[in-house]
Amino acid sequence: MKKKLIYRCSNCGHEHPKWNGACTNCREWNTLIEEEPETVSAQKTITTKKNVSVKRLTDTVSQNSDRIITKYNEFNRVMGGGIVKDSLTIITAVPGAGKSTLLMQISDDVAKQGLNVLYASGEESDSQIRRRAERILPSIDDKLWVVSDNSLNNVLGSIEQIDPDLIIIDSIQTFVLEEYPSRPGSPTQTMECATALLKVAKNGKKPRAVIMVGQMTKDNELAGLRALEHLVDTVLVLEGEEGEELKQLFSSKNRFGGTGELGFFIMEETGLIPVDNPSEFFMTQREDNDIVSGSALTVVKEGTRAIILEIESLVSQTFMPYPSRIAECIKKDHVNTLISILEQRAGMLLHDKNVVVKTTGGIRLKEQASNLAAIMSIVSSFKNMGIANDTVFIADIGLTGELKKVPTLEMRIREVERMGFKRVYVAHNALKTTTSFSTIKVIPCKTLSQVIHSVFGSATAKKEKQTAPWDNEE
Repeated sequence: MKKKLIYRCSNCGHEHPKWNGACTNCREWNTLIEEEPETVSAQKTITTKKNVSVKRLTDTVSQNSDRIITKYNEFNRVMGGGIVKDSLTIITAVPGAGKSTLLMQISDDVAKQGLNVLYASGEESDSQIRRRAERILPSIDDKLWVVSDNSLNNVLGSIEQIDPDLIIIDSIQTFVLEEYPSRPGSPTQTMECATALLKVAKNGKKPRAVIMVGQMTKDNELAGLRALEHLVDTVLVLEGEEGEELKQLFSSKNRFGGTGELGFFIMEETGLIPVDNPSEFFMTQREDNDIVSGSALTVVKEGTRAIILEIESLVSQTFMPYPSRIAECIKKDHVNTLISILEQRAGMLLHDKNVVVKTTGGIRLKEQASNLAAIMSIVSSFKNMGIANDTVFIADIGLTGELKKVPTLEMRIREVERMGFKRVYVAHNALKTTTSFSTIKVIPCKTLSQVIHSVFGSATAKKEKQTAPWDNEE
């Protein structure tokens, strides 16, 4: 008798009685996978157990403070202070972003602390893992174990054998449990493998930290069912295309604190190097008298910390019917809105000018607090006049041309003061009257025109006008 088969979508998990080119639920093509349906008894009674381990919440011991602290502060920050020992974490990224490199560095550091680490890979051989370790690690610790096998049954046996404190699974979509007939990467296998690892991590007698690598789809989302993200304690995303120097580790979910935190790394030959002071990395270091046009500084808030960021703009004459608007780190529509405000409220016509906007270091602008700095960088390039290097702009701008206050302004100004800047432009009445700063001058303004006049209207600012090299040629 021919076995009855079903076809399950690997993208959304929807079942189909027969094969189709596209899933009828999510409309994705070539995602249906052949599976055998699970046989369920028609009449099945639910059994209950009386000897269940139940405790009062007040009698339960919290494991949240028992963390594995690594030497990588940026990783610890995103994890909420370190790796919780009874946790299940998944990290995803595009191919080549460096997730396996980062986990190898974390594994070696934890092993050097005297803890057993098991690195299980279903994609690479033992020799491939060894070659990567030799490339990025100065030495390999004896407590770092490796297994190359896509059978999770064998990996679970290895866990019982060496009793590791940290387990790395690279990647979860390549492992299978022999009890299920579906292929690796199917929703059933992925969820069952993750559930088995969850039981390993939450073992009351021997809690362990498990970090899984999750593959990413072509839409830059974690592959598999959304239930996988609900299952784990922490979801990490390592952003940065292959070849890009800057990598950003982002926490989209963290049950132990740290949700929304962002960690910065630089990809080098020896691995991922943490950026411990992002404020120095995301702005160009210049001398006090080395003033250039088209540059303005602002402060963005990433997670719980403030970061000083440089925005650069280039305004040039266009010879085409429609000027170009290019923004690498800002949405193009947002740039067009800022230009419209500048034209209407400040009287600067840019209809015949190309405008290019980017940020130093490639960080993306997500906050409205950077709007004033973005406009001032465009004004600086348009006027060909530089802004003093000790000046920072922290404010939003409405369509009326009025400056708007931004959240956590005092914390941002404290960061500016710590870095040695002298002036900061903010919205009028944005700070409490009792707030004071010792070494920085806070300049409140009501409108964009007031800021432009204050920065470029004085004789001092006019002396800072940049002269093109060909203007000196005879």
